Amino acid sequence: MSYLFRPKNYKPILNLQQTELGITKIKDFFQANLSAELRLRRVTAPLFVLRGTGLNDDLNGTERAVNFPIMDMGDVRAEVVHSLAKWKRVTLADYEIENGYGIYTDMNAIRADEELGNIHSLYVDQWDWERVMTAEERNVDFLKSIVRRIYATLLRTEYLVSESFPDIKPVLPAEITFIHAEELRQLYPDKTPKERETEFARQHKAVFIMGIGGQLGDGKKHDGRAPDYDDWTTPGDNDLKGLNGDIILWNPVLEIAFEISSMGIRVDKDALLRQLALEGKEDRKELYFHKRLLEGSLPLSVGGGIGQSRLCMFFLRKAHIGEIQASIWPEDMREECRKLDIHLI
Repeated sequence: MSYLFRPKNYKPILNLQQTELGITKIKDFFQANLSAELRLRRVTAPLFVLRGTGLNDDLNGTERAVNFPIMDMGDVRAEVVHSLAKWKRVTLADYEIENGYGIYTDMNAIRADEELGNIHSLYVDQWDWERVMTAEERNVDFLKSIVRRIYATLLRTEYLVSESFPDIKPVLPAEITFIHAEELRQLYPDKTPKERETEFARQHKAVFIMGIGGQLGDGKKHDGRAPDYDDWTTPGDNDLKGLNGDIILWNPVLEIAFEISSMGIRVDKDALLRQLALEGKEDRKELYFHKRLLEGSLPLSVGGGIGQSRLCMFFLRKAHIGEIQASIWPEDMREECRKLDIHLI
């Protein structure tokens, strides 16, 4: 079911032409700086993969992938990617990327099961990135160091935007705040996970919530994660489990916790087996990706995705992702947006 959040007294700061210019500036600048910060090389990525290989991202495990038959291959079915979490790791191996270096790509996807609204669209565009790491780096300190480098790139991008468009004032703090999902639960025991994110992001403005995917102290998950890319079961600080998380910013236009990246240290063999068993997905061990990981032909890695349209939406102070990207929206949402001075592309 679609949902439109109506911000109070919204007035776009930039017109349509300025917005397009801002989108170009942000995308060009951010990807160049992210590449330099994490030592990433750009590679070409697929829009679709063959069904049954295990390469597609399962997200929360419930979303249906858009799929179609390939006539010239006996009607074998292909799936439009949800993201490239697993494909990237195979590419690191096939390209023989050395330790401390990685890859990034423009990932375009269709997620037909999204609930459409201000921040969710049928069309997904993000920078997917993946970096080779060592066994000694599989810890929370290394994870935090990568997050801080990404955040430094966000700060530089915000400065570029404010210099280019003086009416857009910087809002990000100098440092990002880290918290584990279990610590967040204990801080706000009577709130839902989304309500906890909202309260913590409202206070700290830029946060990284760790340990997403596994059960917390109340037996519930903060949010779902597929069992075969992020490691959400390996103990970290204070025996709190999980070497992954989300980068969340406080959105001053919508006044919500605004996720711009899901990322983490990826599963090794032990974590994969453990998480497949926990989720009842042990049959996946026979898929192409999983076989390669279990046989040791894939490198250890850290990686994630950073939403391109979401990042532009945040920095250009837009109220709807449809002000950044061309997609399909319910007609009643388009009509309501016109009344609210929200100009959908």
